[in-house]
Amino acid sequence: MKQPPASRKIRTASTASAANSAGMAPFERIKQHIKGKLESGVWPPGALMPSEAELVNEFAVSRMTVNRALRELQLEGLVDRVQGVGTFAAQLHRVSSSLVIRDIHEEIVARGHTHHATVHLAREETASAAVAQRLGVAVGARVFHTLIVHSENGVQLQCEDRYVNALCAPDYLSVDFTQVTPTHYLLDVAPLWEARFSVQAGLPTTREAKLLGLKTSDPCLIVQRRTVNHVMPITQARLVHPAGRYQIDGVFKP
Repeated sequence: MKQPPASRKIRTASTASAANSAGMAPFERIKQHIKGKLESGVWPPGALMPSEAELVNEFAVSRMTVNRALRELQLEGLVDRVQGVGTFAAQLHRVSSSLVIRDIHEEIVARGHTHHATVHLAREETASAAVAQRLGVAVGARVFHTLIVHSENGVQLQCEDRYVNALCAPDYLSVDFTQVTPTHYLLDVAPLWEARFSVQAGLPTTREAKLLGLKTSDPCLIVQRRTVNHVMPITQARLVHPAGRYQIDGVFKP
């Protein structure tokens, strides 16, 4: 049954006060604006929303910034995007469970803490059989491999072991990953169409344990994540977190 606009409840940072958007990243301001419109019923479920070009003009930002805002809203289940047609307010009778790709730098800074990244490996490789299978490329394909440890207030929080399809991000290795995270860079230069996740409890490898300051018997939360665009894979990452230092939160609303 189609619910009236008044019943649409969406948690926002604060749609009541534009003042709270001060200091937000441009894509976050766009998200807040759209969530406020959805919450107030300006765009009821199924309604066609402003195009990317219209939002670019309204907010005086790049198309890439607008695309990121809409992509995150889609992952949160608030909008539907149809290629070549437009963006629509989501039908709320559907119930889904999803994980949103977040930039670990933004997560840490949002808590008022300091993020630091240490790059232990950044090189070009040819895909082995195991890497080719996980990433979804041909054996021997040109790939980029980075190994980075992310810390929060000086404490190791995540070991990120990532392979990137060189065809999707040819300048990947030229980026200073102590200043820009791979997630942030790839979301900008290689917009994804689909992301697949698996989350499990497990033990770190010997190398991961050393980088995270753990014993090999210490439990970890391990996230395997693979992203693709319309025609090819973008990246495959293994993200290992000490179990006592990291958690995944979610929200369910029927």
